[in-house]
Amino acid sequence: MLFSFAGSCIQKLQEIITEEAIQMLGVKKDLKELQQTMKQIQYFLKDADRRSIEDSAVSNWFGELRDAMYEADDIIDLARFKGGNLLGEYPSSSSSRKLTTCSGFSIFSCFSTICTRHEIAVQIRSLNKRIENLAKLGKTFLKFEVESVGSITVSNIRKTSYLIEPNLVGKEIIYATNRLMELVLVHRENKVGIVGTGGVGKTTLAQKLYNDHRVEVHFKHRAWICVSQQYSEVDLLKEILQSVGVHYQDESVGQLQGKLAQAIEEESFFLVLDDLWQSDVWTNLLRIPLHKAAKAIGVEHMHRVDLMSEEVGWELLWKSMNINEEKEVHSLRDIGREIVQKCGGLPLAIRVIASVLSTKEITESEWQKILRNDAWSLNKLPAELRGALYLSYDQLPQNLKQCFLYCALYLEDRTLCLDHLVRYWIAEGFVGKHENQLMEDIAEEYYYELISMNLLLPDPLYFDQGRCKMHDLLRQLACVTALSCNWTCSS
Repeated sequence: MLFSFAGSCIQKLQEIITEEAIQMLGVKKDLKELQQTMKQIQYFLKDADRRSIEDSAVSNWFGELRDAMYEADDIIDLARFKGGNLLGEYPSSSSSRKLTTCSGFSIFSCFSTICTRHEIAVQIRSLNKRIENLAKLGKTFLKFEVESVGSITVSNIRKTSYLIEPNLVGKEIIYATNRLMELVLVHRENKVGIVGTGGVGKTTLAQKLYNDHRVEVHFKHRAWICVSQQYSEVDLLKEILQSVGVHYQDESVGQLQGKLAQAIEEESFFLVLDDLWQSDVWTNLLRIPLHKAAKAIGVEHMHRVDLMSEEVGWELLWKSMNINEEKEVHSLRDIGREIVQKCGGLPLAIRVIASVLSTKEITESEWQKILRNDAWSLNKLPAELRGALYLSYDQLPQNLKQCFLYCALYLEDRTLCLDHLVRYWIAEGFVGKHENQLMEDIAEEYYYELISMNLLLPDPLYFDQGRCKMHDLLRQLACVTALSCNWTCSS
Protein backbone atom coordinates (compact mmCIF):
# COMPACT_ATOMS: atom_id res chain seq x y z
CA MET A 1 0.00 0.00 0.00
CA LEU A 2 2.97 2.31 0.55
CA PHE A 3 3.70 2.08 -3.16
CA SER A 4 0.27 3.47 -4.02
CA PHE A 5 0.57 6.19 -1.39
CA ALA A 6 3.91 7.27 -2.87
CA GLY A 7 2.34 7.20 -6.32
CA SER A 8 -0.55 9.31 -5.08
CA CYS A 9 1.83 11.90 -3.63
CA ILE A 10 3.82 12.00 -6.88
CA GLN A 11 0.63 12.53 -8.83
CA LYS A 12 -0.45 15.31 -6.47
CA LEU A 13 2.91 17.01 -6.87
CA GLN A 14 2.64 16.76 -10.64
CA GLU A 15 -0.75 18.46 -10.52
CA ILE A 16 0.07 21.31 -8.14
CA ILE A 17 3.52 22.26 -9.45
CA THR A 18 1.95 24.18 -12.32
CA GLU A 19 -0.82 25.76 -10.24
CA GLU A 20 -0.74 29.52 -9.80
CA ALA A 21 -1.10 29.09 -6.04
CA ILE A 22 2.28 27.32 -5.97
CA GLN A 23 3.80 30.00 -8.19
CA MET A 24 2.74 32.49 -5.52
CA LEU A 25 4.76 30.60 -2.91
CA GLY A 26 7.87 30.35 -5.05
CA VAL A 27 8.49 26.70 -4.09
CA LYS A 28 8.12 25.09 -7.51
CA LYS A 29 11.76 24.02 -7.61
CA ASP A 30 11.58 22.48 -4.11
CA LEU A 31 8.44 20.54 -4.99
CA LYS A 32 10.04 19.23 -8.19
CA GLU A 33 13.01 17.95 -6.19
CA LEU A 34 10.65 16.27 -3.73
CA GLN A 35 8.77 14.64 -6.59
CA GLN A 36 12.00 13.33 -8.11
CA THR A 37 13.20 11.91 -4.79
CA MET A 38 9.89 10.11 -4.25
CA LYS A 39 10.04 8.65 -7.76
CA GLN A 40 13.50 7.26 -7.04
CA ILE A 41 12.47 5.68 -3.76
CA GLN A 42 9.54 3.91 -5.45
CA TYR A 43 12.03 1.64 -7.18
CA PHE A 44 13.19 0.27 -3.81
CA LEU A 45 9.72 -0.63 -2.59
CA LYS A 46 9.34 -4.01 -4.29
CA ASP A 47 12.55 -5.36 -2.77
CA ALA A 48 11.79 -3.71 0.59
CA ASP A 49 8.30 -5.21 0.60
CA ARG A 50 9.71 -8.72 0.13
CA ARG A 51 12.45 -8.34 2.77
CA SER A 52 10.34 -6.65 5.45
CA ILE A 53 8.93 -10.03 6.50
CA GLU A 54 12.36 -11.46 7.31
CA ASP A 55 14.33 -8.36 8.35
CA SER A 56 13.22 -6.15 11.25
CA ALA A 57 15.55 -3.35 10.07
CA VAL A 58 13.72 -3.23 6.75
CA SER A 59 10.38 -3.28 8.56
CA ASN A 60 11.50 -0.28 10.63
CA TRP A 61 12.65 1.47 7.46
CA PHE A 62 9.19 0.89 6.02
CA GLY A 63 7.64 2.50 9.10
CA GLU A 64 9.86 5.59 8.84
CA LEU A 65 9.15 5.93 5.14
CA ARG A 66 5.42 5.63 5.75
CA ASP A 67 5.58 8.47 8.28
CA ALA A 68 7.54 10.58 5.79
CA MET A 69 4.92 9.91 3.12
CA TYR A 70 2.15 11.03 5.45
CA GLU A 71 4.11 14.21 6.15
CA ALA A 72 4.56 14.75 2.40
CA ASP A 73 0.82 14.46 1.87
CA ASP A 74 0.19 16.99 4.63
CA ILE A 75 2.77 19.44 3.24
CA ILE A 76 1.29 19.20 -0.26
CA ASP A 77 -2.14 20.08 1.13
CA LEU A 78 -0.66 22.88 3.25
CA ALA A 79 1.20 24.37 0.26
CA ARG A 80 -1.97 24.32 -1.81
CA PHE A 81 -3.95 25.94 1.03
CA LYS A 82 -1.41 28.67 1.82
CA GLY A 83 -0.84 29.41 -1.85
CA GLY A 84 -4.59 29.62 -2.37
CA ASN A 85 -4.87 32.14 0.46
CA LEU A 86 -2.18 34.33 -1.10
CA LEU A 87 -3.87 34.04 -4.44
CA GLY A 88 -7.09 35.24 -2.87
CA GLU A 89 -5.34 38.25 -1.34
CA TYR A 90 -3.43 39.15 -4.53
CA PRO A 91 -5.58 37.87 -7.42
CA SER A 92 -3.95 39.72 -10.32
CA SER A 93 -2.00 37.75 -12.90
CA SER A 94 1.21 39.57 -12.01
CA SER A 95 0.95 38.79 -8.28
CA SER A 96 3.66 36.17 -8.38
CA ARG A 97 6.19 38.64 -9.81
CA LYS A 98 5.13 41.41 -7.42
CA LEU A 99 5.36 39.12 -4.38
CA THR A 100 8.88 38.21 -5.36
CA THR A 101 9.93 41.84 -5.10
CA CYS A 102 7.23 42.96 -2.62
CA SER A 103 6.57 45.96 -4.89
CA GLY A 104 3.24 47.69 -4.47
CA PHE A 105 2.42 46.18 -1.05
CA SER A 106 2.63 47.39 2.55
CA ILE A 107 5.60 46.40 4.69
CA PHE A 108 3.38 44.29 6.98
CA SER A 109 1.77 42.49 4.01
CA CYS A 110 5.15 41.89 2.42
CA PHE A 111 6.64 40.57 5.67
CA SER A 112 3.68 38.22 6.23
CA THR A 113 3.99 36.86 2.70
CA ILE A 114 7.72 36.27 3.02
CA CYS A 115 7.17 34.41 6.31
CA THR A 116 4.55 32.16 4.74
CA ARG A 117 6.77 31.37 1.77
CA HIS A 118 9.76 30.71 4.01
CA GLU A 119 7.74 28.45 6.31
CA ILE A 120 6.52 26.26 3.44
CA ALA A 121 9.93 26.17 1.74
CA VAL A 122 11.68 25.10 4.96
CA GLN A 123 9.17 22.28 5.52
CA ILE A 124 9.52 21.00 1.95
CA ARG A 125 13.34 21.09 2.06
CA SER A 126 13.40 19.37 5.46
CA LEU A 127 11.11 16.60 4.19
CA ASN A 128 13.11 16.25 1.00
CA LYS A 129 16.28 15.79 3.06
CA ARG A 130 14.52 13.23 5.25
CA ILE A 131 13.38 11.15 2.27
CA GLU A 132 16.78 11.47 0.59
CA ASN A 133 18.39 10.08 3.75
CA LEU A 134 15.95 7.17 3.77
CA ALA A 135 16.76 6.48 0.12
CA LYS A 136 20.48 6.58 0.90
CA LEU A 137 19.97 4.26 3.89
CA GLY A 138 18.04 1.81 1.73
CA LYS A 139 20.60 1.80 -1.06
CA THR A 140 23.83 1.91 0.95
CA PHE A 141 23.14 -0.04 4.14
CA LEU A 142 20.03 -2.12 3.51
CA LYS A 143 21.27 -2.87 -0.03
CA PHE A 144 17.86 -2.58 -1.69
CA GLU A 145 17.74 -3.69 -5.29
CA VAL A 146 16.28 -1.28 -7.81
CA GLU A 147 13.39 -2.96 -9.60
CA SER A 148 10.90 -1.82 -12.21
CA VAL A 149 7.40 -0.84 -11.13
CA GLY A 150 5.57 -1.97 -14.24
CA SER A 151 2.27 -3.80 -14.36
CA ILE A 152 0.91 -6.80 -16.22
CA THR A 153 -2.03 -6.76 -18.56
CA VAL A 154 -5.24 -8.74 -18.46
CA SER A 155 -4.39 -10.52 -21.70
CA ASN A 156 -1.19 -11.89 -20.18
CA ILE A 157 -2.85 -13.57 -17.24
CA ARG A 158 -6.27 -14.62 -18.47
CA LYS A 159 -4.87 -18.04 -19.38
CA THR A 160 -5.79 -19.69 -16.11
CA SER A 161 -8.93 -21.76 -15.92
CA TYR A 162 -10.88 -20.34 -13.01
CA LEU A 163 -14.30 -20.86 -14.60
CA ILE A 164 -13.99 -24.64 -14.29
CA GLU A 165 -13.29 -26.66 -11.15
CA PRO A 166 -9.50 -27.12 -11.41
CA ASN A 167 -9.26 -29.28 -8.27
CA LEU A 168 -11.29 -32.02 -9.88
CA VAL A 169 -8.49 -34.09 -11.37
CA GLY A 170 -7.43 -37.64 -10.78
CA LYS A 171 -9.48 -40.71 -9.86
CA GLU A 172 -9.55 -39.81 -6.17
CA ILE A 173 -12.13 -37.06 -6.61
CA ILE A 174 -14.44 -39.38 -8.57
CA TYR A 175 -14.17 -42.08 -5.93
CA ALA A 176 -14.71 -39.61 -3.07
CA THR A 177 -17.77 -38.06 -4.73
CA ASN A 178 -19.42 -41.41 -5.41
CA ARG A 179 -18.58 -42.73 -1.95
CA LEU A 180 -20.06 -39.72 -0.17
CA MET A 181 -23.09 -39.69 -2.45
CA GLU A 182 -23.72 -43.32 -1.55
CA LEU A 183 -23.47 -42.53 2.16
CA VAL A 184 -25.95 -39.69 1.87
CA LEU A 185 -28.49 -41.19 -0.51
CA VAL A 186 -28.29 -44.94 0.13
CA HIS A 187 -27.11 -45.40 3.70
CA ARG A 188 -28.95 -42.31 4.92
CA GLU A 189 -26.02 -40.99 6.94
CA ASN A 190 -27.40 -37.83 8.56
CA LYS A 191 -24.12 -36.08 9.24
CA VAL A 192 -21.03 -36.44 7.06
CA GLY A 193 -17.81 -34.56 7.81
CA ILE A 194 -15.19 -33.58 5.23
CA VAL A 195 -11.87 -32.81 6.92
CA GLY A 196 -8.33 -31.97 5.87
CA THR A 197 -5.66 -29.30 5.98
CA GLY A 198 -6.40 -25.78 4.75
CA GLY A 199 -6.39 -25.44 0.96
CA VAL A 200 -6.58 -29.17 0.32
CA GLY A 201 -9.94 -29.01 -1.47
CA LYS A 202 -12.60 -29.68 1.17
CA THR A 203 -14.90 -26.94 -0.08
CA THR A 204 -14.40 -28.03 -3.70
CA LEU A 205 -15.48 -31.58 -2.87
CA ALA A 206 -18.48 -30.30 -0.92
CA GLN A 207 -19.43 -28.10 -3.91
CA LYS A 208 -19.20 -31.14 -6.16
CA LEU A 209 -21.73 -32.93 -3.94
CA TYR A 210 -23.96 -29.90 -3.46
CA ASN A 211 -24.27 -29.28 -7.21
CA ASP A 212 -24.77 -32.94 -8.13
CA HIS A 213 -28.10 -33.45 -9.90
CA ARG A 214 -28.84 -36.45 -7.65
CA VAL A 215 -28.82 -34.18 -4.61
CA GLU A 216 -31.05 -31.67 -6.36
CA VAL A 217 -33.57 -34.40 -7.17
CA HIS A 218 -33.47 -36.19 -3.82
CA PHE A 219 -33.66 -33.24 -1.41
CA LYS A 220 -36.51 -30.74 -1.27
CA HIS A 221 -34.35 -28.05 0.37
CA ARG A 222 -30.66 -27.24 0.01
CA ALA A 223 -28.58 -24.62 1.82
CA TRP A 224 -24.92 -23.67 1.78
CA ILE A 225 -23.86 -21.77 4.90
CA CYS A 226 -20.37 -20.41 5.58
CA VAL A 227 -19.79 -20.50 9.33
CA SER A 228 -16.23 -19.16 9.99
CA GLN A 229 -14.38 -19.03 13.30
CA GLN A 230 -16.48 -16.20 14.69
CA TYR A 231 -20.14 -16.67 13.92
CA SER A 232 -23.50 -15.35 15.05
CA GLU A 233 -26.20 -17.92 15.85
CA VAL A 234 -28.90 -15.45 14.83
CA ASP A 235 -27.28 -14.70 11.47
CA LEU A 236 -26.73 -18.39 10.69
CA LEU A 237 -30.32 -19.26 11.54
CA LYS A 238 -31.66 -16.39 9.45
CA GLU A 239 -29.51 -17.46 6.51
CA ILE A 240 -30.77 -21.05 6.73
CA LEU A 241 -34.40 -19.91 7.05
CA GLN A 242 -33.98 -17.67 4.03
CA SER A 243 -32.64 -20.59 1.99
CA VAL A 244 -35.73 -22.71 2.77
CA GLY A 245 -38.11 -19.84 2.07
CA VAL A 246 -39.25 -19.15 5.63
CA HIS A 247 -40.07 -15.56 6.54
CA TYR A 248 -38.63 -14.18 9.78
CA GLN A 249 -38.49 -10.92 11.69
CA ASP A 250 -36.37 -9.62 14.55
CA GLU A 251 -36.86 -12.74 16.65
CA SER A 252 -34.85 -14.41 19.37
CA VAL A 253 -32.56 -17.39 18.84
CA GLY A 254 -35.16 -19.69 20.39
CA GLN A 255 -37.92 -18.46 18.10
CA LEU A 256 -35.73 -18.83 15.02
CA GLN A 257 -34.73 -22.35 16.08
CA GLY A 258 -38.40 -23.25 16.48
CA LYS A 259 -39.20 -21.96 12.99
CA LEU A 260 -36.30 -23.92 11.49
CA ALA A 261 -37.23 -27.13 13.28
CA GLN A 262 -40.82 -26.76 12.09
CA ALA A 263 -39.76 -25.95 8.52
CA ILE A 264 -37.58 -29.05 8.04
CA GLU A 265 -39.68 -31.51 10.05
CA GLU A 266 -40.33 -34.56 7.87
CA GLU A 267 -38.69 -32.71 4.95
CA SER A 268 -35.53 -33.74 3.09
CA PHE A 269 -32.89 -31.09 3.69
CA PHE A 270 -29.28 -30.99 2.42
CA LEU A 271 -27.28 -28.54 4.51
CA VAL A 272 -23.59 -27.75 4.03
CA LEU A 273 -21.80 -25.96 6.87
CA ASP A 274 -18.62 -24.70 5.24
CA ASP A 275 -15.53 -23.50 7.10
CA LEU A 276 -16.67 -25.06 10.37
CA TRP A 277 -14.24 -24.57 13.25
CA GLN A 278 -16.23 -25.15 16.44
CA SER A 279 -17.86 -28.40 17.52
CA ASP A 280 -20.99 -26.89 19.01
CA VAL A 281 -22.35 -25.09 15.95
CA TRP A 282 -24.97 -27.68 15.03
CA THR A 283 -26.00 -28.11 18.66
CA ASN A 284 -26.45 -24.36 19.00
CA LEU A 285 -28.56 -24.21 15.86
CA LEU A 286 -31.08 -26.95 16.58
CA ARG A 287 -30.27 -28.06 20.15
CA ILE A 288 -29.79 -31.64 18.98
CA PRO A 289 -27.44 -33.65 21.29
CA LEU A 290 -24.35 -34.86 19.46
CA HIS A 291 -21.42 -37.22 19.92
CA LYS A 292 -17.84 -36.28 20.14
CA ALA A 293 -14.10 -34.06 16.90
CA ALA A 294 -14.82 -33.95 13.34
CA LYS A 295 -16.53 -36.47 15.82
CA ALA A 296 -17.01 -33.50 18.10
CA ILE A 297 -19.16 -31.98 15.37
CA GLY A 298 -21.39 -35.03 15.59
CA VAL A 299 -20.54 -36.61 12.24
CA GLU A 300 -21.54 -40.20 11.58
CA HIS A 301 -18.97 -40.55 8.83
CA MET A 302 -15.74 -38.64 8.36
CA HIS A 303 -14.00 -38.31 4.98
CA ARG A 304 -10.45 -36.98 4.96
CA VAL A 305 -9.21 -35.15 1.86
CA ASP A 306 -5.54 -35.99 1.42
CA LEU A 307 -2.76 -34.01 -0.22
CA MET A 308 -2.25 -34.67 -3.92
CA SER A 309 0.34 -37.07 -5.24
CA GLU A 310 2.97 -35.57 -7.53
CA GLU A 311 1.33 -37.07 -10.61
CA VAL A 312 -2.16 -35.80 -9.79
CA GLY A 313 -0.71 -32.44 -8.73
CA TRP A 314 1.11 -32.15 -12.05
CA GLU A 315 -2.16 -32.88 -13.85
CA LEU A 316 -3.82 -30.07 -11.87
CA LEU A 317 -0.94 -27.71 -12.71
CA TRP A 318 -1.02 -28.09 -16.48
CA LYS A 319 -4.81 -28.26 -16.68
CA SER A 320 -5.11 -25.07 -14.61
CA MET A 321 -2.79 -23.40 -17.13
CA ASN A 322 -4.81 -24.72 -20.08
CA ILE A 323 -1.74 -26.38 -21.58
CA ASN A 324 -3.22 -28.54 -24.32
CA GLU A 325 -0.17 -29.49 -26.36
CA GLU A 326 0.91 -33.02 -25.46
CA LYS A 327 4.49 -32.14 -26.39
CA GLU A 328 4.57 -29.29 -23.83
CA VAL A 329 3.01 -31.47 -21.12
CA HIS A 330 5.68 -34.13 -21.72
CA SER A 331 8.66 -31.75 -21.96
CA LEU A 332 7.75 -29.84 -18.79
CA ARG A 333 6.71 -32.88 -16.75
CA ASP A 334 9.89 -33.25 -14.69
CA ILE A 335 10.22 -29.61 -13.68
CA GLY A 336 6.46 -29.44 -13.21
CA ARG A 337 6.59 -32.30 -10.72
CA GLU A 338 9.39 -30.48 -8.88
CA ILE A 339 7.16 -27.42 -8.56
CA VAL A 340 4.28 -29.59 -7.33
CA GLN A 341 6.62 -31.11 -4.76
CA LYS A 342 7.55 -27.58 -3.62
CA CYS A 343 3.82 -26.92 -3.21
CA GLY A 344 3.57 -29.88 -0.84
CA GLY A 345 0.75 -31.44 -2.85
CA LEU A 346 -1.64 -28.69 -1.69
CA PRO A 347 -4.23 -27.92 -4.42
CA LEU A 348 -4.59 -24.25 -3.45
CA ALA A 349 -0.82 -23.76 -3.68
CA ILE A 350 -0.67 -25.56 -7.03
CA ARG A 351 -3.47 -23.42 -8.45
CA VAL A 352 -1.89 -20.10 -7.42
CA ILE A 353 1.53 -21.14 -8.70
CA ALA A 354 -0.14 -22.16 -11.97
CA SER A 355 -1.46 -18.61 -12.20
CA VAL A 356 2.06 -17.24 -11.71
CA LEU A 357 3.47 -19.55 -14.39
CA SER A 358 0.68 -18.45 -16.74
CA THR A 359 2.20 -14.97 -16.81
CA LYS A 360 5.52 -16.40 -18.05
CA GLU A 361 6.59 -18.05 -21.26
CA ILE A 362 5.89 -21.78 -21.23
CA THR A 363 9.53 -22.82 -21.28
CA GLU A 364 11.72 -24.81 -18.95
CA SER A 365 14.05 -21.84 -18.39
CA GLU A 366 11.19 -19.60 -17.24
CA TRP A 367 9.89 -22.31 -14.90
CA GLN A 368 13.40 -22.77 -13.52
CA LYS A 369 13.44 -19.08 -12.57
CA ILE A 370 10.26 -19.58 -10.55
CA LEU A 371 11.67 -22.73 -8.97
CA ARG A 372 14.84 -20.88 -7.89
CA ASN A 373 13.00 -17.80 -6.59
CA ASP A 374 14.08 -16.70 -3.08
CA ALA A 375 10.45 -16.38 -2.00
CA TRP A 376 10.28 -20.17 -1.50
CA SER A 377 12.79 -19.95 1.35
CA LEU A 378 11.26 -17.26 3.60
CA ASN A 379 11.28 -18.79 7.08
CA LYS A 380 9.64 -16.15 9.25
CA LEU A 381 6.22 -16.66 7.70
CA PRO A 382 3.85 -19.19 9.29
CA ALA A 383 4.54 -22.62 7.77
CA GLU A 384 1.21 -22.78 5.95
CA LEU A 385 1.89 -19.48 4.13
CA ARG A 386 5.42 -20.17 2.91
CA GLY A 387 6.37 -21.19 -0.58
CA ALA A 388 3.78 -20.99 -3.33
CA LEU A 389 1.27 -18.81 -1.51
CA TYR A 390 3.75 -16.07 -0.70
CA LEU A 391 5.42 -16.42 -4.10
CA SER A 392 2.07 -15.79 -5.79
CA TYR A 393 1.81 -12.52 -3.87
CA ASP A 394 5.45 -11.58 -4.43
CA GLN A 395 5.08 -11.94 -8.20
CA LEU A 396 2.19 -9.47 -8.36
CA PRO A 397 2.87 -5.99 -9.73
CA GLN A 398 2.67 -3.28 -7.08
CA ASN A 399 -0.72 -2.01 -8.19
CA LEU A 400 -2.25 -5.44 -7.58
CA LYS A 401 -0.38 -6.07 -4.32
CA GLN A 402 -2.03 -3.13 -2.61
CA CYS A 403 -5.48 -4.13 -3.92
CA PHE A 404 -4.96 -7.69 -2.66
CA LEU A 405 -3.84 -6.52 0.79
CA TYR A 406 -6.81 -4.17 1.00
CA CYS A 407 -9.20 -7.14 0.73
CA ALA A 408 -7.95 -8.40 4.10
CA LEU A 409 -9.78 -5.47 5.72
CA TYR A 410 -12.97 -7.46 5.18
CA LEU A 411 -13.89 -9.93 7.89
CA GLU A 412 -13.22 -13.63 7.33
CA ASP A 413 -15.55 -15.26 4.80
CA ARG A 414 -17.21 -11.95 4.02
CA THR A 415 -18.46 -11.59 0.45
CA LEU A 416 -16.62 -8.86 -1.48
CA CYS A 417 -18.54 -6.83 -4.05
CA LEU A 418 -16.85 -5.67 -7.27
CA ASP A 419 -18.60 -2.29 -7.32
CA HIS A 420 -17.59 -1.55 -3.73
CA LEU A 421 -13.96 -2.56 -4.25
CA VAL A 422 -13.72 -0.40 -7.38
CA ARG A 423 -14.82 2.68 -5.44
CA TYR A 424 -12.61 1.93 -2.43
CA TRP A 425 -9.48 1.22 -4.50
CA ILE A 426 -9.91 4.46 -6.42
CA ALA A 427 -10.50 6.43 -3.20
CA GLU A 428 -7.36 4.93 -1.65
CA GLY A 429 -5.29 5.98 -4.65
CA PHE A 430 -4.49 2.43 -5.76
CA VAL A 431 -5.66 3.03 -9.31
CA GLY A 432 -3.47 5.08 -11.60
CA LYS A 433 -4.72 7.29 -14.40
CA HIS A 434 -4.34 6.11 -17.98
CA GLU A 435 -5.06 8.06 -21.12
CA ASN A 436 -8.43 7.29 -22.73
CA GLN A 437 -9.46 4.88 -19.96
CA LEU A 438 -11.75 5.47 -17.00
CA MET A 439 -10.32 4.72 -13.55
CA GLU A 440 -13.38 2.55 -12.85
CA ASP A 441 -12.52 0.36 -15.84
CA ILE A 442 -8.91 0.05 -14.69
CA ALA A 443 -10.03 -0.94 -11.17
CA GLU A 444 -12.33 -3.59 -12.66
CA GLU A 445 -9.36 -5.00 -14.56
CA TYR A 446 -7.43 -5.23 -11.29
CA TYR A 447 -10.34 -7.16 -9.74
CA TYR A 448 -10.54 -9.69 -12.57
CA GLU A 449 -6.75 -10.05 -12.60
CA LEU A 450 -6.81 -11.07 -8.93
CA ILE A 451 -9.51 -13.61 -9.74
CA SER A 452 -7.45 -14.91 -12.65
CA MET A 453 -4.50 -15.26 -10.29
CA ASN A 454 -6.69 -17.39 -7.98
CA LEU A 455 -6.12 -14.88 -5.18
CA LEU A 456 -9.83 -14.04 -5.07
CA LEU A 457 -12.44 -16.76 -5.44
CA PRO A 458 -15.50 -15.81 -7.54
CA ASP A 459 -18.95 -16.62 -6.22
CA PRO A 460 -20.39 -19.14 -8.73
CA LEU A 461 -23.90 -17.72 -8.22
CA TYR A 462 -22.89 -14.56 -10.12
CA PHE A 463 -22.22 -15.22 -13.79
CA ASP A 464 -20.28 -11.94 -14.14
CA GLN A 465 -18.16 -12.81 -11.08
CA GLY A 466 -19.30 -9.59 -9.43
CA ARG A 467 -18.98 -11.17 -5.98
CA CYS A 468 -16.01 -13.03 -4.53
CA LYS A 469 -14.34 -14.19 -1.32
CA MET A 470 -10.80 -14.69 -0.05
CA HIS A 471 -9.65 -18.15 0.94
CA ASP A 472 -8.80 -18.26 4.65
CA LEU A 473 -5.11 -18.95 3.97
CA LEU A 474 -4.83 -16.15 1.41
CA ARG A 475 -6.53 -13.72 3.78
CA GLN A 476 -4.10 -14.79 6.50
CA LEU A 477 -1.22 -14.19 4.05
CA ALA A 478 -2.55 -10.70 3.31
CA CYS A 479 -2.85 -9.90 7.03
CA VAL A 480 0.67 -11.15 7.85
CA THR A 481 2.17 -9.28 4.91
CA ALA A 482 0.31 -6.08 5.74
CA LEU A 483 1.47 -6.24 9.37
CA SER A 484 5.09 -6.67 8.26
CA CYS A 485 4.71 -3.35 6.44
CA ASN A 486 3.16 -1.70 9.52
CA TRP A 487 -0.40 -1.87 8.19
CA THR A 488 -3.32 -3.39 10.07
CA CYS A 489 -6.31 -5.53 9.08
CA SER A 490 -9.43 -6.86 10.75
CA SER A 491 -9.27 -10.04 12.80
